[in-house]
Order: sequence, then structure tokens, then C-alpha cells
Amino acid sequence: MSSSAFFARLGGVTQVVSPSGSGLLLHNRLTHSLKVAQVARAIAERLVADPVDLAKMDRLGGCDLDVVEAAGLGHDLGHPPFGHLGESVLDRLARQRFALPDGFEGNAQSYRVVTRIDVRGTDGDGLDLTAAVRAALLKYPWTRLSEPQPHPRHMPVPPRGASEPDEAPGTGSAKFSCYRTELDDMVDARSPFRGLLADWQQTVEASVMDTADDIAYAIHDLEDFHRVGILQHTSVSHELTEWLGHAVEFAGRSDADLAGEELRPGCSLERLRRRLHAKDGWIADDEAFVSAVKKVVANLVTKLLEVPFDRSQQAEQAVAAFSGEWTQRLVEGIQVVEEPPTRSGHVALAVEQWHEVQVLKFVHRRFVLQRPDLALHQRGQDRLLSKLVEALDNWLIDRSEAARLPHRLRDLFDRARAELVVLHRDAPELLVQPGEQVELDAAHMERMARGRAVIDFVASLTDDQAAALLEALSGRTTRLWNDTFVL
Repeated sequence: MSSSAFFARLGGVTQVVSPSGSGLLLHNRLTHSLKVAQVARAIAERLVADPVDLAKMDRLGGCDLDVVEAAGLGHDLGHPPFGHLGESVLDRLARQRFALPDGFEGNAQSYRVVTRIDVRGTDGDGLDLTAAVRAALLKYPWTRLSEPQPHPRHMPVPPRGASEPDEAPGTGSAKFSCYRTELDDMVDARSPFRGLLADWQQTVEASVMDTADDIAYAIHDLEDFHRVGILQHTSVSHELTEWLGHAVEFAGRSDADLAGEELRPGCSLERLRRRLHAKDGWIADDEAFVSAVKKVVANLVTKLLEVPFDRSQQAEQAVAAFSGEWTQRLVEGIQVVEEPPTRSGHVALAVEQWHEVQVLKFVHRRFVLQRPDLALHQRGQDRLLSKLVEALDNWLIDRSEAARLPHRLRDLFDRARAELVVLHRDAPELLVQPGEQVELDAAHMERMARGRAVIDFVASLTDDQAAALLEALSGRTTRLWNDTFVL
């Protein structure tokens, strides 16, 4: 896994915001993946050391330390430039510009990389990984629209990620780990677990990786934004302590009242509490929520944020202590559940730690992701990626330039076209939305092949490569050679 060029490129891919100008202060997708692998192995080591947990996991298909570590390293291989913003832009373009029913999804792209696009396997396709590792990469073991049947988005309580997004009804699951072109690979990877797990349920090793990803994300993104001075003590403290001081009052307010007082400290946290009850009533608990808020106030607000980060040894030690204590606490709160509810995997956080992670992620979402300056930054990245996809598509369309296409883009186009030919022959219904009447003529198939090739190409770039490539395609640079190009 670590020898893959797709793994190396993660060092230049945004985790939340570009690290440019921040030196070594911010995580990127590579350092995030390394931490997920470390936490995943720590979780697995703890579980296999307990005879009761080990017996449970053996009945569910087993848990191998090397498999969970490999899954942690590989879970973001398909992540595109510019973080989750890149995912949403490429998904929109894939569906609307190129009529690809699968669109784009970072987890599915990771699976495509390890099974198709990378070339380090024995036959030149993918990474030649074992079925266990491939299955462990399937955080959401279903396609967007069709498999397995019945599709999990139609369950009374769908698994986490399987529901359709509220803003895009009819488009299929919000999260999924496999495009239709890799469906055979997913079925093959999952076949050893048939009869042990539900078709839509993660393997134990995938569940360990998924939980480790949640833990790493909840902790190190807060570290990052404390380091660069974005996560401010006053605003975070005010939100959490106002809710603690008026929890009963907030609980008595209607949803409309809360919406009308959106800027009042404590309102956002109250909406989180209600959202947890609405979506995860199987685990949501008000006492545990209050306890989690208090713990975050004590350990994040008071211990860490109260003193601005000045890069001194003392400041670095405070960050390290915060990270180490929280990681240890959350790893110790892991349990194996043989019959979990549909919104949980077989490996899950205990009630207290689950609520703590929700509150930590809330702080990140409320005080980082919702900042207007980040929105400004991301709107520019949206335009950049949109223009880059358009420019590359136009290059592919230009027949006079066929001999001068970037070799990798041409190879990806040839692969996508061959894959679609096979699907058209064997399962043409998979090439359209369910119930959609579309003439799958040569022009439509070519459009889809161009789309998948361009999306594959752009998704394999770093942030800087995407920006430099668009600059060259737009004629804004006079440099003929640029070491950021990968053509």
C-alpha cells in the first residue's frame, strides 16, 4: 500500500484546508491516513487481547492486525484535491455533465484505485490486495443505486451513509464504497463473509478502520485549528457553557424558536442534541450528552484552548497531551457488538465515548467548517475544479489532438470505454438511473467514458497539480515544463 504513487500523492491533498503558508502545522491526507492506521492497529490489538472479544470477532469473520492497518493506510487513496469540497464538485460534474449514474464518491474511488487504476498488481490492474483487505476498505459495502438487493437505502432504518441526501432526492445513497464497474470485485471480496455478516454490514476489520477514522478526525482536526489560531477559546467556551447553563430552557424551546435565535450561543449545540435523538435514538442519551459536553469543556476548552498556541515547547506538550489522552480514552471505549443496530458496525464506541466524539466533531463543524473565510476559499476551489474538468474534457473531444493527449488521460479513457462496453453488453440497466429511459447510443457511451476518465484523472492530482494544470490550460503561464504536472 505505502509503495503506491496514489499513497504518496496524499501528502499534497487537503485534509480540511490547504496547508500552504502553515508549514507543518496542518494535517494532510497522508498524515491523516498514517494516524488512522496507527489508531486502527491499536484498537485491533486491544480487542484481540481479550478472549471474549476475540471469540466474538472470530464468529464474525475475524480481525487481523495487518489487515486493519492496511485498510487505514488505504482508505483515502481515492480522495480528490481540496478535501471533501473536491468530492462534492466531482460528483456534481460526473452526474450532470457526463450522465454517470454513479457520480463520484471518495470511498468508491479508493476502491477503484486499489482494484483497477493503480498498476502494481501482478496483472497490471490495481494493487493485488487480499480479499480481506479489499473488504476492509468497504466502509459502505454497497453501490450508489443497485447492489446489494434490496438496496440498504430502502431499509426502515438505513445504515449510516446509505440514505439519500436531503438536497438531492433520487440520486441514491449519499455514501457508498463501490462503483458499478467494480461490483464484481466487491462481491468477490465479500464472498468469504457470506453467511457471517449481512450484505450491507461492514466486516469487523472495516468497522475497526471506520471507527479509527472517526477518532482521528475528531481529534487531529481540532489540533490543527488550535495551532493556526482559528479555534478560539471564547467562542467555543461560550457555546458549550451557555448550553450547559440553560439546558432545560433550550430543551423546552420549539425547533422554530431555535431557528429564530440561530446566533445565540447554545442553540447550535441544542440542535445537535435533537439531531442525535432523531437519527441515532438507539444510543442517544441526554445524561451521556451532558457528560460529554462537560468533558470537552474541561479537556479542550480549559486545558488546551485557554492558552493560545505560540509554538513553544509548553504549547506543543499541551497539544500532545490532548491528543494522547483523548486517543487513549476513545480506544479504551471500543467494544464488539455481535448484533448491532443498523446504524452501527460490529466494532463501536461505548455510549460515553460515542457522545464525546459527536461533541468534538460538532466543535470542528461549528467553529471551522462554517466559517465564511473557509467558504470563500472553497468557492474558489469549486470554480478551479469545474474549469479543469471542462478543459480536459474539451481536450479529449478534440480529435486533432488525439496523438498529444496526456498518456495517463488517454489510458484512463481507453479503460473507461472498455469497462462501459462490458457493462452495456452484460447489464445495460446499470448504466442509467432506475426507471430512466435513455438511449445508450455511441455518443452517450463516449460521453460517459470521457467523464469517467477525466474524473479519474483529476481525482489523482494533488492540490498544487490541479491548480498548475488549470493555469497551463488557461494560458496563464509561459513555463513549458512544470514539476507539478503529471501528464
